[in-house]
Amino acid sequence: MRPESSVCPSLVAWGNAWLSGHVGLDEAADHVEAVAGPVVAGDVPLRKYLANLRSDGLHEFRLALPAPGDPLGLSGPATFNSSAVDAGQAAVAVLRDRRLGLVPFPDRRGSSYVGIRLEVHDAGPVRQDLPSLAEAEHELSGAMRAATEALTGVEGPAQSRPGRPAEHGGELAPGYPARAHRVSTLATRLAAVLALADDRGLTSPQVAARAAALRDLDRAIRRALVAAHHAIFEPVRHP
Repeated sequence: MRPESSVCPSLVAWGNAWLSGHVGLDEAADHVEAVAGPVVAGDVPLRKYLANLRSDGLHEFRLALPAPGDPLGLSGPATFNSSAVDAGQAAVAVLRDRRLGLVPFPDRRGSSYVGIRLEVHDAGPVRQDLPSLAEAEHELSGAMRAATEALTGVEGPAQSRPGRPAEHGGELAPGYPARAHRVSTLATRLAAVLALADDRGLTSPQVAARAAALRDLDRAIRRALVAAHHAIFEPVRHP
């Protein structure tokens, strides 16, 4: 699962915490930029852009974590979907009478400035077929069991790639239920394991068997993260 930066999960988590009154705008923007570096939407700095959206009726952020063949969280149009799939993530700003799709790309100006530029698109209606937190947690547990069972029969000295695991925005903001924090943390840890998986030492059939098992787990991880980031607006349910 991509990308290395978790700017959209952070923007959704802290943006929703701000919109629901749990944190201030400055605190929300500080947390997003602590993850991503300086963020601009077009040429507008993040704080000013968020304030402008709020005055236009912004009341919710939604997270998209798509992969090729699985447009999770996306509902068009095609240009937005294509850009979001290429980036591996997007945030949808839900305004009073429209929606905007925000897709992050590296923003490099000279040798020292490295930040994120949000490409702004018109977005389609909010997806209503996304899983609830309870559904996503159940799917993730099932995918973990299925992957463990499938991988038990894959022998071979598979190793992990050296390097730092990718970040995927597992840290939620104040105001999210404890269950959402738990699911997001677990999904993020599993995503890091997938990011470090290596096929060296496996035969072609072993690689194929493991890929099939991990594909379903990757889908469950992304669905769990999306559900966790939307859980601040779900009715309170006890685990």
